[in-house]
Amino acid sequence: MTRKRPAQIVTLLMMIFTIAGIIGFIYETICGYINEGYFFKRGTTFGPWIPIYGIGALLILALTFKVRKKPLIVFLIATVACGLLELVSGYIFDRFFHMRLWDYTGVIWNWGNINGYICLRSVLTWGVFGMILMYGILPPLEKFQKKNKTAFNIVTIALFGLFLLDIVLSYTVRK
Repeated sequence: MTRKRPAQIVTLLMMIFTIAGIIGFIYETICGYINEGYFFKRGTTFGPWIPIYGIGALLILALTFKVRKKPLIVFLIATVACGLLELVSGYIFDRFFHMRLWDYTGVIWNWGNINGYICLRSVLTWGVFGMILMYGILPPLEKFQKKNKTAFNIVTIALFGLFLLDIVLSYTVRK
């Protein structure tokens, strides 16, 4: 990221959160099909996005931005940090809210399974997503934002606004 004003940073983070949520939804849909043999809706929202992937993307960005020129370090940090995020989140949702949002116990390639909260496949996927984020998503987003701030802001605010509205509605309507 080149030097940006705070508003530019915020809109870039909003867009990254949204795109990561959508990629997470696509990934979960594909994995669900592979594991179950049919398509079904994944996630806790109504729309095609999963918030923990947005949170993971922001965590990856925050922890790897200064070492982004070292892909192996980015991969390792993304793998460990988001593996911990998934483990802690899974435990908290299960233990305190009695919600089991995912369980790797019965899925294929679940080596290193820790109580169904994480497995080797899941943490390695976070590492790959970290690489995709830092080298495949961030550069074109920065270029788009630099070329056309107005269009970038409109698209970002519209998508992020829908995502937030969906999160709010999903949690209030389902209670």
